Amino acid sequence: MTKRDPFKYFKTSPEIIRLAVMTYVRYPLSLRNVEDLLHERGIDICHETVRFWWNRFGPLFAAEIRKKRVQQLRAHSNWQWHLDEVFVKINGETHYLWRAVDHEGEGHWQRRQTGNGALA
Repeated sequence: MTKRDPFKYFKTSPEIIRLAVMTYVRYPLSLRNVEDLLHERGIDICHETVRFWWNRFGPLFAAEIRKKRVQQLRAHSNWQWHLDEVFVKINGETHYLWRAVDHEGEGHWQRRQTGNGALA
């Protein structure tokens, strides 16, 4: 079974489409700012074109990024987690907070309220 080319009926090259969509997604820019940045590079498109490409190809690019990331994580044998934990007293109630951070720097916070020092 052959894989369909998602860029088949577009006159613009896939590299330009990817550049426009990834610039819009990666940086906190408006569609018009992306249009201006691409215009400075000699690419003359409308902000509505960027919006259309984002709606059409955004999920495709996100799936590719997730797939590459999973492959890198599986290949990365030194999976490490760092754990920070602390007890905090707020309004007389003790709370247990912990944070787990993986090797990529993504964290997860968890809060547990304790009564008389015991974990709930």
